[in-house]
Order: sequence, then structure tokens, then C-alpha cells
Amino acid sequence: MPSFDLLPGAEQSPVILHVPHSAREIPAEVRAGIVLDDPALERELDHIVDAHTAELAEEAAGLAGTTPWRFVNRLSRLVVDPERFPDEREEMLAVGMGAVYTRTTHQEELRPADTDPEPLIARYFRPYARAMTYAVAERLDAVGRAVIIDVHSYPSEPLPYELHGEGPRPAVCLGTDPFHTPPELVAAAREAFGETGLDSPFSGTYVPLEFYGRDPRVSALMVEIRRDTYMTEPGGPAGPGLNRLARALAALVDAVH
Repeated sequence: MPSFDLLPGAEQSPVILHVPHSAREIPAEVRAGIVLDDPALERELDHIVDAHTAELAEEAAGLAGTTPWRFVNRLSRLVVDPERFPDEREEMLAVGMGAVYTRTTHQEELRPADTDPEPLIARYFRPYARAMTYAVAERLDAVGRAVIIDVHSYPSEPLPYELHGEGPRPAVCLGTDPFHTPPELVAAAREAFGETGLDSPFSGTYVPLEFYGRDPRVSALMVEIRRDTYMTEPGGPAGPGLNRLARALAALVDAVH
């Protein structure tokens, strides 16, 4: 199966709904490097996967007046995490969760600490980054701007790996970047979702490194949805909250067109 999909939207749409953490799929050759047994791996996936966020983005795209583009990771973030910095800039290295994780959400061993991340970064991380860079460049060429809306979820109770888990945990956390998140994008998200918080318990947003901190035509916002508002935790089915959130996400998409 492909590592990721770029699902076309309207040619006039600047919006890319980015869904990096929704999948559970791990290729066999990558699974071989993970030390957890199968039941423990399933439990870890329950905790780490942003369950149902691909369905959320798909439903929102169908509801939006102008269809956004969607970039969806089809592999688990336990293969590589495409949103991490691939080098020492990444603060999550402190808990063994850089681009290639060596620790679990509960800080147990996932891979040996001396695992060389480079083969996984070369095979999965860099092609993903190139494709996302291309998707953004294509929106810039087509409409002169790109708006990346990062679609995530997070648990209602902090997990041991969280570096900033002591702060507020609102129904929707908006992650921002001082360069790439204009105030009007935050205002549109607050209008669409209602109860929101800012940069707690997670902050920042994803922009391909070619544009990061350089191109103001690329704006970005991370939408972190607390899981108890739409699903049974951890790793359970979605509930009626998913449809409400899809309508809110569609309203945000329409607001930034």
C-alpha cells in the first residue's frame, strides 16, 4: 500500500487538510524492529493513533462548500513520525520520540535505543516530506497561497510521554506558529469550533521545511481534538461527536477560502 495519499480538492482551494497520525498500518519489515509483542503493540497503537481523524477530514471535505485537498498518512506514526524534525531540533528526542520512536507513550522500550533511524527516514520520512512540499508548492502556484490545517486528536488524560501535559486540555486545542499562523486563522477556528484553547497541551503546527519560517504565503494551524468528545478511549469507536466536528472543520475550511 502507498505510504500516503494526496487526495485532490478544488483547483481554486488553497486548503490542505493534513492527517499524519490516523493510521495503524506497520509494514512487516518495520514491525520486525519493534520489540513489543502483538498485544502490547495493539495497546500502544490505541494510545498513539489519532483515531478516526482521516474519516473526520473526509467528511469535512465532503461538507465544505469548496472541496479542500487532503494529504493523509497511510502508515502508523510508529513507522516514522512525519511531523517531527529529523534532527536535534526535535524536543521529543528527550523522550525517545523523534522522527523514529524508540520509546512508547508510557516510556517503555519500543525499539532498541541504539536503533539507526536513517533507513526509516530515507525510506519513509523523506518521500513524505517531498510529497507534502510538492503539494504546498502546487497550491502556491495555483492560487498564490496555501493553508495547512493539521488534523489531530489527543487523549483526555495526559500520557507519560507528554512534555507539557500539565496545562489545560480543552475540547479543541489550536496549535500555532508565530510565523505561519495569522490571527485571522485562529479567529476562524475559534468561530468554527466554539470551545478552544491555544497551544496547550500541544503547540506548533506543521509546515514543510522548505517553507518553514521563510514563506508567509504558507499559513498553518494545528487542530487537536480531545478524544472523549468524539470517541471511546483508547482506540474505540467513533460516536456522534465526529459528525459535529466534521461540520465545524468544514466551516473552518470555508472560512479560510
